[in-house]
Amino acid sequence: MPHLENVVLCRESQVSTLQSLFGERHHFSFPSIFIYGHTASGKTYVTQTLLKTLELPHVFVNCVEYFTLRLLLEQILNKLNHLSSSEDGCSTEITCETFNDFVRLFKQVTAAENLKDQTVYIVLDKAEYLRDMEANLLPGFLRLQELADRNVTVLFLSEIVWEKFRPNTGCFEPFVLYFPDYSIGNLQKILSHDHPPEYSADFYAAYINILLGVFYTVCRDLKELRHLAVLNFPKYCEPVVKGEASERDTRKLWRNIEPHLKKAMQTVYLREVSSSQWEKLQKDDTDPGQLKGIKGSIETVTRDTSLANYQDTVNTKEHLVRKQ
Repeated sequence: MPHLENVVLCRESQVSTLQSLFGERHHFSFPSIFIYGHTASGKTYVTQTLLKTLELPHVFVNCVEYFTLRLLLEQILNKLNHLSSSEDGCSTEITCETFNDFVRLFKQVTAAENLKDQTVYIVLDKAEYLRDMEANLLPGFLRLQELADRNVTVLFLSEIVWEKFRPNTGCFEPFVLYFPDYSIGNLQKILSHDHPPEYSADFYAAYINILLGVFYTVCRDLKELRHLAVLNFPKYCEPVVKGEASERDTRKLWRNIEPHLKKAMQTVYLREVSSSQWEKLQKDDTDPGQLKGIKGSIETVTRDTSLANYQDTVNTKEHLVRKQ
C-alpha cells in the first residue's frame, strides 16, 4: 500500500482527520461527514484516494449525474449490490422509488457476508443538488446509520457551507470538515510533481514557477492550472528541443514562452478554443484576436435578438394604442 503522503499532497491535516474518523474497519464510524470547500480544493480526490488506498467498501455517486430521487437511490443500491455479489459474480438490477424502500433494500444488500462486519461508505459528490430533491432525502441520509441499523457512513462533498444545507425543521448534525484553497506554495508543489520523466524536476519546477507568476492572480483553480501547464509546456521547452538553449537558460526560455502565455490569458482560460485549436494556433502563430470570432458572433446574435424582441414589444404596444 503506497504512503498517502506521497499520493495526496498538501492535505495532511484533512487526511489525518478522515483517517481518525474512519477508524478500524469493524468500528462504527461517524454517521455522516460533510466536506466542503471551493472547486478544485481536493475534496473528491482526497476522499476517493483515501477509500481506495485503505481498501474500504464504498460507493461514489455524483448528484449532478443522478439528479432524481429514484436515479440516485437505485445507483447507490446497485453499486452496493455489485460489491456484495462480486465474489460469485451474479447480481440483479434493483429498483427503488422511495426512501423507505431504500432503507429496507439497503439492509438486505449490506447483510452480505463481505459487508456485514465492516463500515460501508456512501460518498455523495456535488451534494448541494440534494436540496433540489425530496425534503426527506437529506435528513434520511444524515440518519441512515440509525434508520438501517447498519455500520454505514454517508459523506457529503459540497462547494457550499453546511449552514445553507440545514433544514428549517432541524436534523442530525454531521461532522463538518473544511478544505481550504491551495496556497501558491501548495500549487507549486502539486504541479511540479507532474513533471514529465524526460525532463528534470528542477526544469519543470522552474516552468511551473513562471506559469504561476502569470496566472495565479486570476486563477487559483488547480484543474485549470494543470490544464494550462500541460498545454503550454511544449512551447516552453521548444528552445531546448531545438538545441537553442539549455535547461538552465531561464531568461531565454522565459522570452520564448512569454507571448504565448499572454495569448493563453485571453483565450484558453475562458475556454474560447479547444486544446487542439490552441496547439494549431501555437504552430501558426495566429493573432489571438482572430479567435474571438465565435464569441463575437454569439454576442452579435444575442444583440440582434434583443433588438428584434424590443421592436416586437414596441409594435405590440402601438397596435394596442390604435385599438383603443
